Amino acid sequence: MTTTSAGQRSRTRRITFLVALAVFAQESTWNFYESQVPPLLREHIASAALVGLLMGMDNLLGIFIQPWIGNRSDRTRTSWGRRIPYLVAGMPVAAALFVAIPHTAASLPSLIAVMFAYALVANTFKPIAEALVPDFIAPERRSRANAAVKIASSLTTIVAALISIFLVDDHPHIAFAIPAAIMLLSMGVLAATVRDSRSPAYQAVLAESQQETARPAKSRVRDILAQIVKDADRSRLLLLVAILLFGCAWAASRSLVTPYGMEALDMSRGDAGGLTLPSGVAFLLAAYPAAMLAERYGRLRAMAVGMSVFAAALILGTLVQTPTGTVVALCVAAAGASSFLVNAVVVLWNLAPSAHVFGTYAGLYTVSWAGGGFLGPALVGAMVDVNGWPLMLVDIAVIASLALVVIARIHRLQRRAATAVTKQPTTPL
Repeated sequence: MTTTSAGQRSRTRRITFLVALAVFAQESTWNFYESQVPPLLREHIASAALVGLLMGMDNLLGIFIQPWIGNRSDRTRTSWGRRIPYLVAGMPVAAALFVAIPHTAASLPSLIAVMFAYALVANTFKPIAEALVPDFIAPERRSRANAAVKIASSLTTIVAALISIFLVDDHPHIAFAIPAAIMLLSMGVLAATVRDSRSPAYQAVLAESQQETARPAKSRVRDILAQIVKDADRSRLLLLVAILLFGCAWAASRSLVTPYGMEALDMSRGDAGGLTLPSGVAFLLAAYPAAMLAERYGRLRAMAVGMSVFAAALILGTLVQTPTGTVVALCVAAAGASSFLVNAVVVLWNLAPSAHVFGTYAGLYTVSWAGGGFLGPALVGAMVDVNGWPLMLVDIAVIASLALVVIARIHRLQRRAATAVTKQPTTPL
């Protein structure tokens, strides 16, 4: 191994760790928010539907804010780069608002106002940290870097659970302060160590800007969306559709398992609520190997295999309809799904026409995934109303299969494009 390649790998590991740290800090507050704010609302609101509506406010805001802020960061030029200024400005404000949540819980209007403010600010930097991955890391290494980021994000569920178990009942204010402190610590480390003005993508964008003619390239969100929709190669548009569809399947497999366990498996509410816990561990164990396999055999191929495993496991879980069979099925399904979750955004980044739009594409990925998270439980719930709870896992598998068909179509388009030129693309999808 040469000194240069060793140095590059060291820099790749360093930036991967720092991005994972930033995502871990953000998701620590989001996971704790999702688990502990509903009980605060329930002290004032009896309607579960209204509580759910208020808790969904952050997703609704994210659909509008995240593509815009990703695009805004793409067009930012400072000595610190185009991402870090937003993180340094936004994370302390979000941390302060997060700490204020339990202090305002006595008044419903005050609580809702702080919730809205936190969701607004936190959404403004949510896609920014992940966009550092394509900024710094070469296309062929992005899957394993994104796997580390996904693992860090998944670990926050455990952190939020531990804080809830040990602190919420007796020290609720301290419990909210801990995730906020993690966010501030992460911000300090990033501010001290990362200058994304030195990233390869930032330098490439500066070079592009110097080469532009008097007529600047269109780079607003609606212009980028129009380019994706009108492109004769439908790969990017189809990928966003696949992300939406698989997001539907994944969200339904998470949110509807408890009633499935109660209705189809005759389990208690508590026991049914624990059905997905082992699958979370399976996801953590499978994420990095899924990235390695994708980099070796191709990301689209790895995603298709993982999605097939996801759908097949759910069908087998229906055939062996016992609590143990369901746990095993969900574990295998989560391991298969990790291949999609790790690689989908990487494929989208690699399909981007230039480094100029990495932040916007990160926002579009998040919107597609969040859209699936919003639609999936409702769609599968409607299918359950028709087919019954015992077939719920099959219903989810059907939606996943639709996403698989779309990915297969993208794979065919890319193979056709590869054969239309004399040389293969340098970065296989």
